[in-house]
Amino acid sequence: MAFLIMSKRELDKYEIVRRLIRRDINGPKAAELLQLSIRQTRRLKGRLIAGGAKALIHGNRGRVGNRRIQKRQKRSIIKLLHEHYPDFGPTLAAEKLAERHGIKKDPKTIRQIMIDERLWRPKTTPASPHRSWRQRKDAFGEMQQFDGSYEYWFEDRGPKACLLAAIDDATGRITKAEFAADEGVAPVFGFWREYLREHGRPRAIYLDKFSTYKMNPRFSEANHELKTQFERAMHELDVGIITAHSPQAKGRVERLFGTLQDRLIKELRLVGISTAPAANDFLKAIFLPKFNRQFAVSAASPVNLHRPLTARELSQLPAILSRQSLRCVNADFTISYHNQWYQLAKEQPATVRKKDRLTVEERLDDSIHLRLRGKYLNYKILPARPAKATTVPWVLAATSSPPPRKPLPSHPWKRAYLNSLLVKSN
Repeated sequence: MAFLIMSKRELDKYEIVRRLIRRDINGPKAAELLQLSIRQTRRLKGRLIAGGAKALIHGNRGRVGNRRIQKRQKRSIIKLLHEHYPDFGPTLAAEKLAERHGIKKDPKTIRQIMIDERLWRPKTTPASPHRSWRQRKDAFGEMQQFDGSYEYWFEDRGPKACLLAAIDDATGRITKAEFAADEGVAPVFGFWREYLREHGRPRAIYLDKFSTYKMNPRFSEANHELKTQFERAMHELDVGIITAHSPQAKGRVERLFGTLQDRLIKELRLVGISTAPAANDFLKAIFLPKFNRQFAVSAASPVNLHRPLTARELSQLPAILSRQSLRCVNADFTISYHNQWYQLAKEQPATVRKKDRLTVEERLDDSIHLRLRGKYLNYKILPARPAKATTVPWVLAATSSPPPRKPLPSHPWKRAYLNSLLVKSN
């Protein structure tokens, strides 16, 4: 019976030792085949002679392990898994059992229990095309991978929301994450305003070709000078932009969202958070520090390549991170922006002429600023579109054509004409 339960390796060992006993091979050759020392080979030979084939089977075969989980504790774990963590992965479930219930078990143990209870099963990943591996950047702040993810982060407790997140390429550290309504210009500018104030300017940002970040190819091919609001702002801040041609190219931030869609959703459920402001406070105070301690790695270089903003750059930040448009000054010194009319005041820090093209800054606080040649103009909001005027209060308008000018007798043209007449008369 012992022979029937022997493994293939044990059967092979049995045959070699039998050949040694029959003197088909010598001791050194048997030790070489078994990959054991000659001394250990002699011991196996003695055990086989004394106890037969079953002596080669490991003594712990069939015994209960000393670290085997107790049945009572296993039932308790199964109950907790069904009640609180039925959709958790084994690693996260093991962490929560230790953190919330004081049950510290290896994730592999929890994994097997969840498989047996049909709460979890291993995922099979389909074959994907070959992609070459890219080494991490060397230093913190050398490149940030940035993206947004739309998901029901609050499950059925709230509406679908967008999570904006930046992860450092060198360390895998989440440098900032924030819930927003969408991935539009204003939320993205708000995200990077706080990032720049906290960390400074990174060397580069790696992102996808979403319309917020990259101009539509049809327009960019026709005019290479066209830029999105985000491209223009990053150019002014001297931050490089790298656009990925595929999601796999910026795989670090893509994998981050896969992890967050598993872990963060469940963490928010456990603490009962269902609004974006409360979730942002939870991210900043609890989740991100804990996540970075657990998953971030050390950079190859200890240098921080973020460039802190100077006082002047900080003061210019609201203007840079604003939605900017060009408008032409009308004959009555008005401009129109988003169906609202603005009248330029008489007193200005810069000379304003008709048909000047000024820049309208729509800032994150919804204020409007009009800029011309680096100066901010004074204006007032008009209640309605102004009527066409023939005169402007602070500009003299021409009421009639000026009288024709007569040249003076001393004019060079007149002198030349009189001289010609004198020559003819003589």
